Amino acid sequence: MAKSKEKPSKAAKKKPVAKKPAVRKAAAKSQHSAKPAIARRSPGKLKLTMMTGNYETVRALKDGTVQAKGIELIIGGYPGGRDIHTKVAVGEGCDINEFNGGQYCIVKDKGRDIIGIPVFLHRRFRHGFIFINKNAGIKSPKDLIGKRIGMNSYGPAAHYWMRGHLEHDFGVPHRSMTYVVERPEDVTSMDTPADLKFELLPKGKDVEEMLLHGELDVIMAPGVPKAVAERDPRVGHLWDNYVDVERDYFRRTGIFPIMHITTLPMEIVTKYPWVVESLTHAFDEAKQLAFKRLANPRIVPLAWFRSDWEDERHFLGRDPWEYGLSDINKKNYDLLAQFVYEQGMTQRRMTLKDLFAKEAFELELPLPLKHPVEYDF
Repeated sequence: MAKSKEKPSKAAKKKPVAKKPAVRKAAAKSQHSAKPAIARRSPGKLKLTMMTGNYETVRALKDGTVQAKGIELIIGGYPGGRDIHTKVAVGEGCDINEFNGGQYCIVKDKGRDIIGIPVFLHRRFRHGFIFINKNAGIKSPKDLIGKRIGMNSYGPAAHYWMRGHLEHDFGVPHRSMTYVVERPEDVTSMDTPADLKFELLPKGKDVEEMLLHGELDVIMAPGVPKAVAERDPRVGHLWDNYVDVERDYFRRTGIFPIMHITTLPMEIVTKYPWVVESLTHAFDEAKQLAFKRLANPRIVPLAWFRSDWEDERHFLGRDPWEYGLSDINKKNYDLLAQFVYEQGMTQRRMTLKDLFAKEAFELELPLPLKHPVEYDF
């Protein structure tokens, strides 16, 4: 009986000894896996609202063909190309927002708690968006010095690029012109510099109409005015050969100018840092599916679409709309931040580290190619 009583006693003594290494091992495993557990997984799916333009490149994400890993997207309404930026600028957007790349620098300078991911939903060459009245005697960019130049407002990303091109490549200082604007800025981070000249038009005045009737000699616009598109003889482009000018710019710089960035609340990225990779990959996969679809000339009702596609890809590269912070994308967006600062809209020169989530710099590039274009049409 004594022996039988001793056996449980020994077992009881051994149990905690046996457990300690197991507990230490589990703890070590837990410590080792703590970062990936936080960075890559969350219980269930994270619900995020999203507001972007209705582009072909986001179609597959909006219709659910592409799913962002770990995220349930709730698609918000699209208020239009101008209004979306106003909403985001004043904090009335969704969780995931397409945003004017210049205004984003301004709100970050003001301390807004949003952060960028390297998804650039809109790019455009901008030399072809400076329009003149053909009777104004404007023959070259330097003829703009001293002119009153009309625009809807100072702050569209397109306008930062146009003023930057004029100043850095054609010797037209941005402060040498007076800006005639239809509306005040959505957001500013500082008082307007004293040597930056503005005229605010009365409500209802339209700079495109003013250009047509000779009240203005020149305007900048993010889009093409109807009169120019319809080839009204009174108006035209500053450069008749603007496509050649834009091609020369790309040859010299490698830059296909970024207009818009995609932003998230800092709080979400801090709590779920894995969303940066998840969303960047999902947006990129949607873009790949768009390219795969649109490469087929039967889809687009344009006579020379396919030859234009091939010419553009040969000149600009396989993916001129690439996402991620590649060297050229860093150079591209950093130049926009420089223009915003030089043109008097931020108190400090914003850096890429100010503007992008740190996880964006850690993404493996190039992003995975899941849907290559097929040539079977």
